[in-house]
Amino acid sequence: MNTVDVLKETEIVIAGLSDRDRKRLFKKFSRDFDAGVEKNGDVMGGVACVRHTRIPVWLLYRARQLGSSEADLLKNYPGLTAVDLVNAWKYAETNTEEIESQIELNERDD
Repeated sequence: MNTVDVLKETEIVIAGLSDRDRKRLFKKFSRDFDAGVEKNGDVMGGVACVRHTRIPVWLLYRARQLGSSEADLLKNYPGLTAVDLVNAWKYAETNTEEIESQIELNERDD
């Protein structure tokens, strides 16, 4: 099995863990990863996005609020990794007011 296959299989396994076990695993390993979220005024109006993508953190956060699982998100956004989701959740957790405001603005515009 090549590295890409191992990583994809690992992401599937992690997405299938219980919330409790996933949190324990991510807490253990998240200290080793870069923040993985960036803001760039030229990308998506400057909202926080998963690094090197145009995927806003608020979009992932809202999808999770509406019942999407991490497995669903990894399937629907094939460029994302489990680490990207960890970074997004960590960012949202420490910037909840910002994320909630972006969700509200988006839903108001619809």
